[in-house]
Amino acid sequence: MGCTTSVVLFKGIRTVFERNCGYICKQQGENNALEYTAFSLPDEDSGILIHSSLAKPKLIEPIDYENVIVQRKTQILNDALREMLLFPYDDFQTALLKRQSRYIHSTVPENAEKEAQSLFVTECIKTYNSDWHVVNYKYEDYSAEFRQLPNKVTKPEKLPVHLYEVDEEADKDEDAASLGSQKGGITKQGWLYKGNMNSAISVTMRSFKRRFFHLIQLGDGSYNLNFYKDEKISKEPKGSIFLDSCMGVVQNNKVRRFAFELKMQDKSSYLLAADSELEMEEWINTLNKILQLNFEAAMQEKRNGESHEDDEQSKMESSSSSFDSYYPEITKSTREAEIKLKSESRVKLFALDPDAQKLDFSGIEPEVKPFEEKFGKKILVKCNDLSFNLQSCVAENEEGPTTNVEPFFVTLSLFDIKINRKISADFHVDLNHSSVRHMISSAPQQMMNGSDDGSHRIQDAYETMLQYPKQGIFSVTCPHPDIFLVARIEKVLQGSITHCAEPYMKSSDSAKVAQKVLKNAKQACQRLGQYRMPFAWAARTLFKDASGMLDKNARFSPLFRQDSNKLSNEDMLKLLADFRKPEKMAKLPVILGNLDVTIDNVSPDFPNYVNSSYIPMKQFENSTKTLITFEIEEFVPCIPKHTQPFTIYNNHLYVYPKHLKYDSQKSFAKARNIAVCIEFKDSDEEDSLPLKCIYGRPGGPVFTRSAFAAVLHHHQNPEFYDEIKIELPTQLHEKHHLLFTFYHVSCDNSSKGSTKKKDVVETQVGYSWLPLIKDGRVVTNDQHIPVSANLPSGYLSYQEAGVGKHSGPEIKWVDGGKQLLKISTHLVSTVYTQDQHLHNFFQYCQKTESGARALGTELVKYLKSLHAMEGHVMIAFLPTVLNQLFRVLTRATQEEVAVNVTRVIIHIVAQCHEEGLDSYLRSYVKYAYKAEPYVASEYKTVHEELTKSMTTILKPSADFLTSNKLLKYSWFFFEVLIKSMAQHLIENSKVKLLRNQRFSASFHHAVETVVNMLMPHITQKYRDNPEASKNANHSLAAFIKRCFTFMDRGFVFKQINNYISCFAPGDPKTLFEFKFEFLRVVCNHEHYIPLNLPMPFGKGRVQRYQDLQLDYSLTDEFCKNHFLVGLLLREVGNALQEFREVRQIAISVLKNLMIKHSFDDRYASRLHQARIATMYLPLFGLLIENVQRINVKDVSPFPVNPSSNQSAKDDGLNLPTANQLVTPQKTVNTLDNNLPKDLFGVISGIASPYTTSTPNINCVRNADSRGSLISTDSGNSLPERHSDKSNSLDKNQQSSTLGSSVVRYDKLDQAEIKSLLMCFLHILRSMSEDALFTYWNKATKSELMDFFTITEVCLHQFQYMGKRYIARNQEGLGSIVHDRKSQTLPVSRNRTGMMHARLQQLSSLDNSLTFNHSYGHSDADVLHQSLLEANTATEVCLTILDTLSLFTMAFKNQLLTDLGHNPLMKKVFDVYLCFLQKNQSETALKNVFIALRALIFKFPSTFYEGRADMCSALCYEILKYCNSKLSSIRTEASQLLYFLMRNNFDYTGKKSFVRTHLQVIISVSQLIADVVGIGGTRFQQSLSIINNCANHDRIIKHTTFPSDVKDLTKRIRTVLMATAQMKEHENDPEMLVDLQYSLAKSYASTPELRKTWLDSMARIHVKNGDLSEAAMCYVHVAALVAEYLTRKGMFRQGCIAFRVITPNIDEEASMMEDVGMQDVHFNEDVLMELLEQCADGLWKAERYELIADIYKLIIPIYEKRRDFERLAHLYDTLHRAYSKVTEVMHTGKRLLGTYFRVAFFGQAAVSFL
Repeated sequence: MGCTTSVVLFKGIRTVFERNCGYICKQQGENNALEYTAFSLPDEDSGILIHSSLAKPKLIEPIDYENVIVQRKTQILNDALREMLLFPYDDFQTALLKRQSRYIHSTVPENAEKEAQSLFVTECIKTYNSDWHVVNYKYEDYSAEFRQLPNKVTKPEKLPVHLYEVDEEADKDEDAASLGSQKGGITKQGWLYKGNMNSAISVTMRSFKRRFFHLIQLGDGSYNLNFYKDEKISKEPKGSIFLDSCMGVVQNNKVRRFAFELKMQDKSSYLLAADSELEMEEWINTLNKILQLNFEAAMQEKRNGESHEDDEQSKMESSSSSFDSYYPEITKSTREAEIKLKSESRVKLFALDPDAQKLDFSGIEPEVKPFEEKFGKKILVKCNDLSFNLQSCVAENEEGPTTNVEPFFVTLSLFDIKINRKISADFHVDLNHSSVRHMISSAPQQMMNGSDDGSHRIQDAYETMLQYPKQGIFSVTCPHPDIFLVARIEKVLQGSITHCAEPYMKSSDSAKVAQKVLKNAKQACQRLGQYRMPFAWAARTLFKDASGMLDKNARFSPLFRQDSNKLSNEDMLKLLADFRKPEKMAKLPVILGNLDVTIDNVSPDFPNYVNSSYIPMKQFENSTKTLITFEIEEFVPCIPKHTQPFTIYNNHLYVYPKHLKYDSQKSFAKARNIAVCIEFKDSDEEDSLPLKCIYGRPGGPVFTRSAFAAVLHHHQNPEFYDEIKIELPTQLHEKHHLLFTFYHVSCDNSSKGSTKKKDVVETQVGYSWLPLIKDGRVVTNDQHIPVSANLPSGYLSYQEAGVGKHSGPEIKWVDGGKQLLKISTHLVSTVYTQDQHLHNFFQYCQKTESGARALGTELVKYLKSLHAMEGHVMIAFLPTVLNQLFRVLTRATQEEVAVNVTRVIIHIVAQCHEEGLDSYLRSYVKYAYKAEPYVASEYKTVHEELTKSMTTILKPSADFLTSNKLLKYSWFFFEVLIKSMAQHLIENSKVKLLRNQRFSASFHHAVETVVNMLMPHITQKYRDNPEASKNANHSLAAFIKRCFTFMDRGFVFKQINNYISCFAPGDPKTLFEFKFEFLRVVCNHEHYIPLNLPMPFGKGRVQRYQDLQLDYSLTDEFCKNHFLVGLLLREVGNALQEFREVRQIAISVLKNLMIKHSFDDRYASRLHQARIATMYLPLFGLLIENVQRINVKDVSPFPVNPSSNQSAKDDGLNLPTANQLVTPQKTVNTLDNNLPKDLFGVISGIASPYTTSTPNINCVRNADSRGSLISTDSGNSLPERHSDKSNSLDKNQQSSTLGSSVVRYDKLDQAEIKSLLMCFLHILRSMSEDALFTYWNKATKSELMDFFTITEVCLHQFQYMGKRYIARNQEGLGSIVHDRKSQTLPVSRNRTGMMHARLQQLSSLDNSLTFNHSYGHSDADVLHQSLLEANTATEVCLTILDTLSLFTMAFKNQLLTDLGHNPLMKKVFDVYLCFLQKNQSETALKNVFIALRALIFKFPSTFYEGRADMCSALCYEILKYCNSKLSSIRTEASQLLYFLMRNNFDYTGKKSFVRTHLQVIISVSQLIADVVGIGGTRFQQSLSIINNCANHDRIIKHTTFPSDVKDLTKRIRTVLMATAQMKEHENDPEMLVDLQYSLAKSYASTPELRKTWLDSMARIHVKNGDLSEAAMCYVHVAALVAEYLTRKGMFRQGCIAFRVITPNIDEEASMMEDVGMQDVHFNEDVLMELLEQCADGLWKAERYELIADIYKLIIPIYEKRRDFERLAHLYDTLHRAYSKVTEVMHTGKRLLGTYFRVAFFGQAAVSFL
């Protein structure tokens, strides 16, 4: 035997070592399923779970859903709730959404599609013209979590406000006088001296205390003499003398003058003294008058057998007079009340749940919008005026306004000195007065006009409106303070800049100068009107900061003169860099003038503007008076972050002539004032015209054929800064080119030449051209090109062919063909790409008809080169590129091509995510993606091909970087699969087919393969690549969820099984997170309910729902038929065996799903909710399995699972010693819970379920103390001192419904318990009564007991703690983090240690969890929180009341067995009692009182026969409510107590109500002993109500009942008087015990009452740590019962047997027989309990020697009963007790108390007392 034990122990230890050392050892079994999984538990977890031999749970094959639906068609169609069983027919459809645009018409030119030849351009145009293709899921709103449900009501309109006594002000009391009825009653008040009446000493002068006395009449006609410290009689009195008990009032001058004595019935007396003789006589007369009245009333009562009815005493009559009529119909009205309770519109429990209240948007997917044009920060620039100091009137007759003397032209643009570039196109403005404009010859040049070639789209009507722009909208993607708005000012060419600017820089006599300048200007305008020259510039900042705040206060700088050597944009940027350096700017020459330009923000509904292609917006007024605003093109930086997918057609080329080096040319005589003319041509033939596609300047036509750059006077190497904007044709070809023509412009207009030939203004001095297309792409950036002196026909065909040779026409090059002209071009196009790789790919596709005829290797080469595509290009052309790739995918004939296409898509998707632009991908999938029309013979579907290539990429042998990206961004691919499947089904009319025929077998196989290939990645890469695994897991879940909509649902179930099979118990936390995230997503399917088929699955005929054989546990059959819910519940059940974080995840998934059902408006009716509840019935079984772990009654004074401030090491060390938080407390059989057996169980929180059948010795005293969380004495109590019987772990392990062989016994967290209970209560409330009855009938006795344990825990966990408590919690008061040691070390033996532990325990009550830590601390938050908790508590109370009333009705016979004294009744009664023990709202209490009436009526024998414990407990709790601060509750409680007495009276055949009479007295005594503070005016009022009820109850008027009730209230008041001193000494334990001892002595004649006071003394001693004294109290109680039983002949030895323990035991022999003996129900079992309690107390007090004397009394009884197991335990305890004695004697480690008797003598002693 020893060997075996050693081996078992060694194996266990080895397991622990191996796990802690991180070894993984596999045990090769038949299926290799058993393995030790090593993983590190989080430190904060309190239970280290030893997963030795945890097998994977068996997978349950799901039903073939499609077949079942067909087979059971009739049953489903006949079901009243068939909509819960079938998917709707119109579940999804495809739709075409009109593309919304901000323009009046499409941005694509009319003929563009016809003109387009290249595949890329065609596809781009298709993209911009196509509408959006969407798949609509009709019920999609129901497919997310409950927070996203449509019409989800987070909270009801208005929560009812519940009144709780705990929220009443602590010191707020009703006026004591108002509580007594004084109408016509005698009353008197005044100051008197009250003598301190104590039998121990004589009354002296010094013992008198001055008190204010107030005589009042109570509601039942009795009189009370209340006394107070002062005249504030509205307060609660210090005490009261009840005059019904007074026998007489006599003068007594022995101790003091003017004194009088009140002699009471119990032979005690009260001594009072007045200030004068007169006062004394008044008091004596008044009091005697009252005594006379009382005497007459009593005599009258005797004579009539009824009490007189006095109209003056009818305050409570209204509430009680209806009582007699109410009583006979008690059954009827109670049932009605119960029905009303059910049908009332009650608050949804889940609406009050803290999780439902939280605004959590984490799960909400961002809204996916279609692609739209996005802009940066928009700035409206208004150009108001440009005025120079030099002004005059320009009209010939000098009539008209004073204006600038010549025309000026302003060009505005933005410069960014951070990135050193110009960031916008130019905005040209003509601010000249109309008279000044007329100075320029309006004769249009032939180059500008000419025939319209239709390459632009501006209607003539707009032409005039667009002529003179004043307002522009600039857009800035990256605003910051270093962006400048620069204005360049030009004028008509005249001469050098310096010369022309000089007159404007002087401030002297300007009239003459103005005339002179005007004259010159007029000549220049006539002659050179079309040429411009640079003149001035100015700049201003735009932004205050990087957020885009406009700097509206900034003004333009002074107008600086242009420097002919610093004209270029590069020079401008250098000047701007010094803009904030005043010393640098001061050196610049300033022109006197002012440019008035204002900037502003642009409102979203800004009207009347055109975009950069002059296409008008929708808000556009077509009127000539309309002020049109122009959008200016922004040159967005070419980085992906700032790029957006193109949505409109735009095709602009910006040309910048930069520099011409003409100082070395010899071809032309004069070439100084050089003008450059730019044209865009599509032919190099001689007579070919340039295209009319250059954007014109203000005042001119919108489009022109040519444009000139500004001319620099006398510069042979001129610099240019002009920007020429060209609208490119849709389709470019090789002949398209830019032609630059150079002119020498003659500025000199001297009279010398006038005699000669006609004045020649311009002379051609060269040509240059730039072909736009090179290698199929538009040429951009800087180009250096040669200049030719001539322009022969066919000049484009000129090509160098080696040294000195060429092909093509003869060309004369200027300066030997050097590259003299530097130009730059900038393409802003949404149909042409600059990217070579993208261009090549499309070109190859065009050649091979989208790859249909492609050579695999060639195509793969082009596909691979797409990886090198620039990021911003990829984003810009995203929809076009992806569409093309998917097209190639479907036409690919080789796997290599398909895989490479997928790789490119992965690359693009990854790039988008890395740049944070995944929203574009979402928009693409939702709106832009469209599967190609399916032609079986030609090509395949995207979903098939993509699934196959994904499988290839996920193979272990494949490139892991690509597969990681695929995992990380798998959502995109799954979404494409889903959309492709949907479009395929609808477009090919496959929706009408049966589910299993919709897709090919190969596709089913492909899907299964993808799931299987994906799983190893998810379960193995979570450490190295957590994000990828997490994303892949979520995407797979979303995909599988959506597959339910399209595919064979049985097949999808199988995929879920494939998924689940990859996980095992004991997995790391991350994998549990993955698994539950997957289940969460899948279970959120909009048709989750039909997927579970909530219908009967009986065999044979079609069953009605009523015949349903419901499943209350997770049977395989249940899990098969209701697959998803079965799987979820199994997984939750398994997760409950894991550590805390895993449990929390699992519970929250379950709860959130159930919240969703309750809020789902499709299932709003009660029938629907009841049907849904049946799916979750196995949760009952699950909770009952874990009942030990849920059974936490205290509202978290200590955290159940200690928080993270201690390590697992601590747990391991401390748990076995005395941690009652984890070990199961007094479970099924605490005696057998021996330490060696469960060593590892205790360490880990796992313990084997006990299999012994011995009854629990504590079952009567504490019927269900399973899992009591805190017990100050259990650390050292007897039951935990176990025997050494060996019982191996595995022998006792029973397998649970989950198939897991390990049951944990550590408690769950409060939050977890609350969540589980919330689900439990929801099911309880929703399920039909039939279902509940079925459950109760099926359940075993122990399951029923556990069921009611759970309901009781609900009341504890959801109790309302009050507003003050909630406020304190939210402020974090009392949040002391308890040292771990204080919870685990044995409590110190000394008294201070005990008190300290107690105080710490009490202070930590502040720490308990409330609902919502996320709330703030404001009063409003506290109010809201308390409103929620109050409603929750009330709702929980009402729900459980409903359940109990059903149970007591249906199981009346079972509950009545043994006259209603059976464990089940005891359990049910405990729940009823729990209602009264917790804070309840007024509403709830009224219902509780109704329910209790019904209970008493249904089960009278329980209360009035047999043991009195239930009656006693009920009386105690009702009496507490008789002292309530709420008058309505006092009235209800008084009436209930009256009903209890009256019912008792009827039960005895109208003889007496001794049982209730005695129990009420005992309960009053207990309440006083517990210092509850009863006895005040409120309690007195309740007694009056009871009296009144008796007086007005007509049916029993002529019986002794009313006088008996009066006698009872009299006795109660007498007890209250006798114990008034207790309240004074409540903080002095010794004095309190002394008083109670005196009381116990006085009740020698009433064993029950004496026992009450002795028990009370024991409680006080235990509380104070006086364990020896407590043990003595237990001994006296046991002796009392033994003496009683001896006298009744039921036990052989009386109290004499206890004399060996204490000589004081003789007190118990003084028991007398009186009325109190009539209803005593002591028996042998009670004595056994009490003796065990003695032994336990003596062990704790370390009085080991005395235990034997107690056991000597017990052993004969157990021998007689032949209870050998109990005997074995007793002898074992004796063995250990004697061992302890020898041990302490040997070591001397026992300090027993030494006692001294202290007595006080003499006058001075009085003050001590």
